Amino acid sequence: MEKEQDNFSEYLIHVGRIAKVVKGGRRFRFNALVAVGDKSGMVGVAGAKSKLVSDAISKAAKKAREHLFRVPIVKGTLPHKIVIKCGAGRVMIRPAKKGTGIVSGGTMRAILEASGYKDVVAKSLATNNPSNVAHATVEALKSLRTYTDIANQRRKFGDSK
Repeated sequence: MEKEQDNFSEYLIHVGRIAKVVKGGRRFRFNALVAVGDKSGMVGVAGAKSKLVSDAISKAAKKAREHLFRVPIVKGTLPHKIVIKCGAGRVMIRPAKKGTGIVSGGTMRAILEASGYKDVVAKSLATNNPSNVAHATVEALKSLRTYTDIANQRRKFGDSK
């Protein structure tokens, strides 16, 4: 599910129902996981809980907008392949040729589309829990570096030859 608002696209990744058993029966709450991005390098992912589904989604979207970060995009794809483990989630994301599109599962697809990638091949290697996959994907995207980033870092420490 996608929703456009002020140049940011919201992607609903997952809605879960939480039941708390009390003396009179069950009390239900909902949690939502949302990815927000401008499709040109800015993306944020967050989750929130509420008694109503719509409130949970709006709270998660607001939180995701507060936690936006920039990702490097090189010719519509990633600068390099990355395999990362974060908690129980382990993901592999690699660049693809032009015209491939986003080849990925639902959770990773939403995050990659929100960030603006056009050609990517991605796979979740460890878990299928949307929250764990989302956290691992965010960590992978945050740890991507471009050629110029690495060159500048080497110049800063005097390792250039």
